[in-house]
Amino acid sequence: MKILVLNCGSSSIKYKLYDMTNESVLAQGGVERIGIEDAFIKVKLPNGEKRQIMADLPTHKEGVALVFKCLLDPEIGAIKSLDEIGAVGHRIVQGGDLFEKSCIVTPEVEKGIESLIDLAPVHNKGHLAGIKAVDELMPDVPQVTVFDNAFHSTMPDYAYLYAIPYEWYTKYHVRRYGFHGTSHRYVSHRVCEFLGVDIKKQKIITCHIGNGASVAAIKYGKVIDTSMGLTPLAGLMMGSRSGDIDPSAVCYMMEKSGMTPHDMSEYLNKQSGVLGVAGISSDMRDNENADNEGNKMAHLALQMYNYRIKKYIGAYAAAMNGVDIIVWTAGVGENQEGVRWDSCQGLEYLGVKMDKERNHVRSKEQILSADDSKVKVVMIPTDEEIVIARDTLALINGREPSDF
Repeated sequence: MKILVLNCGSSSIKYKLYDMTNESVLAQGGVERIGIEDAFIKVKLPNGEKRQIMADLPTHKEGVALVFKCLLDPEIGAIKSLDEIGAVGHRIVQGGDLFEKSCIVTPEVEKGIESLIDLAPVHNKGHLAGIKAVDELMPDVPQVTVFDNAFHSTMPDYAYLYAIPYEWYTKYHVRRYGFHGTSHRYVSHRVCEFLGVDIKKQKIITCHIGNGASVAAIKYGKVIDTSMGLTPLAGLMMGSRSGDIDPSAVCYMMEKSGMTPHDMSEYLNKQSGVLGVAGISSDMRDNENADNEGNKMAHLALQMYNYRIKKYIGAYAAAMNGVDIIVWTAGVGENQEGVRWDSCQGLEYLGVKMDKERNHVRSKEQILSADDSKVKVVMIPTDEEIVIARDTLALINGREPSDF
């Protein structure tokens, strides 16, 4: 069976088409700038070549239609008929308390996702638009939703609740949800398969470090805590997100600047983090280059960035009474050896001992720690799309998705 995986953002659509008989990728690419001038789709061909096609894409419906058109194209496509697509799987960022596992799309599920837009206005609105576009263009194809926060639903209440009046939780669902759950789920299971150990006997800290970044504490296969909160803004310092900040500091900045809540949210999400401190870029590669050239602000930003990762690793080791495996994944975690190295320095008391030569690697399954390290430090490239495809296949075949 062929399954199409869609990840719809506010103005973008990433896609992969899988042949699930062997989980091979038949086609992949992305649509960008939906609803904006100069919209386009970029298609990655099997030989690695990329094609970019400009288009007028006022809504997600036109964006999804363009994906279908490219999949059917005799030259750059992968199928001869849309009937070959057996199902469509969607990534959904925020499932709130309503969705704690993947599910088949129904009108009730769509209403549920819509009701959670306030908790993730940019993400959920785009996801829902993608679902509705498929509803219109391929009304008979089954669709499945896989929720980013679902893997974190095993957190105990004392970990996910905020220390505010309880009615904010009962009335408005204000709590820690966590995100990147599909990635944390994939790499935590894959690392145990890679090492040949039983996940139900391991204490694992997974570090999904990209432009958005989060850390999760996974004890015997279940998440007990994670760094992101009600929204993806909380936790680590990120490319353009502040991460944890004193709420009173936010109020103080609003009073001084006259910013509205919306303005401040945009400021903390898009103008802060590494970009805000260094003033160079939200891309870690640019900041590492600037640091190597002697830029003091870039150096400070990197110190802050790595220090906060180390703090969360230490906190989660304490929460689990130890750690057996630390996993690095996502764009920065897989490619920036300096971030991995610096973040793991000072963790010798936990039994972490890095190997500099092994750490000199990019985006490859590999042990990064020394042979005599009590804690295994491992890089596992993430693959959220295959998790979505597997869950989709299981559900439309009447089975419950497996953990991996």
